[in-house]
Amino acid sequence: MRIPQPWTFQSRVRLTPRELEIFEALRKYRAVKEIAAALHISPNTAKTHVRALYRKLGAHSREDALWIGRDLDI
Repeated sequence: MRIPQPWTFQSRVRLTPRELEIFEALRKYRAVKEIAAALHISPNTAKTHVRALYRKLGAHSREDALWIGRDLDI
């Protein structure tokens, strides 16, 4: 069984303009298909961008990413 680690402060995450676009789309749209349509990219490209954003933020889900983004004032 994995024991959860306490939250630790990480240095400020810097997002690229495209990552900020993806983050804003996560706030507005529920489905990856909607994000893809709004940004005029394929659903697979949208999934790749979302996964990369999660990794950069250290998030495991949409809710985590939005919570972390709120804490970082993104």
